[in-house]
Amino acid sequence: MSTSRTAPSMRDALYEAPGPRMRRKIRIGTAVAGALVLLAVAAIVRQFWVTGQLAPRYWSLFLQWTTWRFLGQGLLGTVAVALTAGAIALVLGLALMLGRTSGVRPLAAVCRVITDFFRGVPSLLLIYFFFFVPAQLGMKLPSFWMLTLPVALAASGVLAEVFRAGVNAVPRGQVEAGLSIGLSSAKVMRRIVLPQAVRYVIPSLIAQLVVVVKDTTVAYVVSYPDLMQNARVLITSYDALVSMYLVIAVIYILINYAINRASVYVANRTGVKIIR
Repeated sequence: MSTSRTAPSMRDALYEAPGPRMRRKIRIGTAVAGALVLLAVAAIVRQFWVTGQLAPRYWSLFLQWTTWRFLGQGLLGTVAVALTAGAIALVLGLALMLGRTSGVRPLAAVCRVITDFFRGVPSLLLIYFFFFVPAQLGMKLPSFWMLTLPVALAASGVLAEVFRAGVNAVPRGQVEAGLSIGLSSAKVMRRIVLPQAVRYVIPSLIAQLVVVVKDTTVAYVVSYPDLMQNARVLITSYDALVSMYLVIAVIYILINYAINRASVYVANRTGVKIIR
């Protein structure tokens, strides 16, 4: 009599399944944490009430079409920057990965330094660089590119490492098999390794958009009209700081949640397992 046995997942291999006592402790801990969260929310709402932040004058602006139209214009600006920066980061990150894994030592060293530099330097510092340095050289960049280019450069360093992780995930035997039938290293990379590596890391590439979207929130440095910048204008006009920031926070949470769900969907469609 044969019995089918499901292959253990990575989580099963790393963590032992909790026993009855531990599951009971987990349930108790979850209940206590949930109660504490509810108390914290109640305390925050009460503080809003005491300080008058729940007054209608702070929330009535959201009943006006002009408010949502202005925020929608800012949202379109955020999406434009995020998509453009993401596309540039994908191309540049792939180029940095190919250079680092090319086997040419000088090129690999240069790509490694560039990758580590973009990974280590905060995107805000890069934004200040593109804001001040081109102006000193007599170049006038639009605010869109003052924001998009530094965000793309900062993301490219991370994506280069994501691509490299995907390349390293391809079994070494496939590379050796390609070389053994006479393919050059470049053809092995292009025809065998790269298609599989991209498939492995597609969910991570999509998820990286969350970081790109969050980096766009410093658009006020270059006065680019993104979602956060337009929210600041409305805060100044209506003196509704708390209510506006709460609504904007919910919008950003929904955007990032949608990106994460898209990542999970693509992972399921491509057969890539996401460990949670």
